[in-house]
Amino acid sequence: MRALLLLVLVATSACAETYTYWIEPCNREETQCDATDTQLAEWAMDAWQRGSDGGLTFTKSPLSKARIRIFWAASGNQGLYGEARAIEVEGKSGAELNIRCDLKALGKKIAEQGARDRLYRDTVIYLTILHEMGHAIGLPHTRSFTDIMYSFEYGGNITEYFGRYRRRLKKREDIPLNSGLSAEDDRRLASLYRGK
Repeated sequence: MRALLLLVLVATSACAETYTYWIEPCNREETQCDATDTQLAEWAMDAWQRGSDGGLTFTKSPLSKARIRIFWAASGNQGLYGEARAIEVEGKSGAELNIRCDLKALGKKIAEQGARDRLYRDTVIYLTILHEMGHAIGLPHTRSFTDIMYSFEYGGNITEYFGRYRRRLKKREDIPLNSGLSAEDDRRLASLYRGK
């Protein structure tokens, strides 16, 4: 019995994961980042943390110690919303995320919608961060349009992908109340972290 309990305790502690993170300040004009975009990044981390039921935590740290590093991408690379690049920090896996805030680089429809509606613009950036954070914590793409880990390479209506989330919001403060994770995202997160 004692050996079984020890095995359970080891398994539990082995599966809980803490990610240190750093978010670039919004001070480079060419990124078109707004100071409030850093809050969107924090809300995205909170969504993954809540979804893990304690299996996953995020802690601020200096850049050199951060396993997750969020940078605001400058204009260029038309059509690229964000990207995650794997890194290793002190022997642990992590990722550098490059997030685009300039909606003009994402196509005419997205740019026009974002220019008319600030919450749509914030939706695009929030969901992009949420998606790239999913990669940072070990989740691959899916083919399901309902998942945050869905890949646009499978097609689908991109404006609607963001629009369905936007319709759930009345004000900016509704973003942390609507995680953006699907039931399948939750299931896959659970297989890695939750309840471990």
